[in-house]
Amino acid sequence: MLKSLHIENIAVIEETDIEFSSGFNVLTGETGAGKSIIIDAISAVLGERTSKDLIRNGSESGTVTALFCDISDYSKSALKENGYSTDEDGNLLIMRKLTASGSQIKINGRPATAGILKEIGKSLINIHGQHDNQTLLNPETHYVYIDRLADNKPLLDDYYKEYHRINNLRKELASYETDEAQKKRDIELLKYQIKELSDADLKPGEGETLRKQLKTAQNSKQIADALKRAYGLLNGNETDDGAFSAIRDAQKELSIFDDEFKDVDEKFLNILSSLDDVSCDLRRRITEGDGFAFDTEAIEDRLDTIYRMSMKYGGSEESAINFLSEAKEKLNKIELSDERIKELSSELDISTERLIKKGEALTNSRKKAAVKFSKDVTKVLLFLDMPNVVFEVKIEQGRYTKIGCDNIEFMICANAGETLKPLSKIASGGELSRVMLAIKSVLSNKDDVDTLIFDEIDTGISGKAAQKVGHQLKEVSACRQTVCVTHLAQIAAFAKNHLLVRKSVKDNRTFTEVTSLKGEARIREIATIMAGSKVSENVYKSAKELLERNF
Repeated sequence: MLKSLHIENIAVIEETDIEFSSGFNVLTGETGAGKSIIIDAISAVLGERTSKDLIRNGSESGTVTALFCDISDYSKSALKENGYSTDEDGNLLIMRKLTASGSQIKINGRPATAGILKEIGKSLINIHGQHDNQTLLNPETHYVYIDRLADNKPLLDDYYKEYHRINNLRKELASYETDEAQKKRDIELLKYQIKELSDADLKPGEGETLRKQLKTAQNSKQIADALKRAYGLLNGNETDDGAFSAIRDAQKELSIFDDEFKDVDEKFLNILSSLDDVSCDLRRRITEGDGFAFDTEAIEDRLDTIYRMSMKYGGSEESAINFLSEAKEKLNKIELSDERIKELSSELDISTERLIKKGEALTNSRKKAAVKFSKDVTKVLLFLDMPNVVFEVKIEQGRYTKIGCDNIEFMICANAGETLKPLSKIASGGELSRVMLAIKSVLSNKDDVDTLIFDEIDTGISGKAAQKVGHQLKEVSACRQTVCVTHLAQIAAFAKNHLLVRKSVKDNRTFTEVTSLKGEARIREIATIMAGSKVSENVYKSAKELLERNF
């Protein structure tokens, strides 16, 4: 749960610390005091998108720090999946610093991105405000509530896998759909390309090898002359005995001294042996023309073929070779398309049957859950001072989409004698707030998040209805921490922890502070909410009685 919140230089808040308790917490204060700023600060520390306008005027940065304790297994799992964990005491400290250029985020002292923080934040707190009420007006979102109650995630995941498979089968089938004339043209072109490339018989690296051979062939005369000169320098000619003879004479000069120059003699013999090998190799190359006797014309013709194929099919030898492989695959696919179409059609029929069965299983689960959902929501709404309400979930057969084949819509009759109509058509703001609270109450045990925040759920209600809403919020807080922003004394009186948000002006600047109210101070605040700035003795007594009765 959220234990404490430190806010610094955020909007009208220069610096404040807020301590939250388990159970039911309320935030009260005049309009514009900064209650919404606190919710914005919490949103920021959960990874939601922020604006530099949130930074207090005159400050270079703003900071929000939240401390969470008693972390649930659900939140620990989210932390682990993103590479983080609680500290040694099991706590979690999140800090987000906002600047004009962006934000800096740390989770237990380690840097994090806004994306990671948002994923982790989803497991820590759910904030329910006017936006959530608006989702009730969109029937396309209603299935979410039913699936949550029914624990339908495994069924929905299984259904979606089949739906995704069908889409892939249809896409592949569509890729085969072409007229016969175009099919024949494609086959003829591919066959021509395959024959041309197959006849060319390109091999990886062949061009580079041929270019080296061509260069050698073009220098063949120079190579032959160099070989002859080298051979002559070793073996001598008409005017020169050569290196071979000179080294042999040098060896003989020392060979008569057997003991003194034995090691030198062995070296001379090794040199003569090596030179003899070299001389034989040079003679062979001169005789056979080995290494430089290439057919220049044939090489140039082959290089021309390689160049033309490369330019025609991709710009390189490698791309031309790959083109041949791909062309063969395409031709094979076209020639076997009729057979493949039959296979795909059969697979599509089988998959469609499976999808229908999985859709039916999902529908049956939703219908069963819808009965309980309707009954439980109606029960809570009756308690929330809607005595003649009838709430039902309408489920009709629809087209197959990624979320099933059901059109689900919440229907309501708020007044006796009227017929059921779509919630989006008739519900007032106050009724929407109560319906949302009823739904959250019914689903409270299905929500793994430890903290629920209700931002102005009291919109459009007052009197006895407000007292019922307060009671229901207290009921919800029995199983998870609940925070509510309210303007109604009837709701605030049920809170375990009452936080007053108030602003003041000093040196032409606005400051907001948050105070936890106890005893006399809390009675005064409840009375102020009831009657305004002038609190009479009767109002004071009523406020005290309200607190004693509800707490």
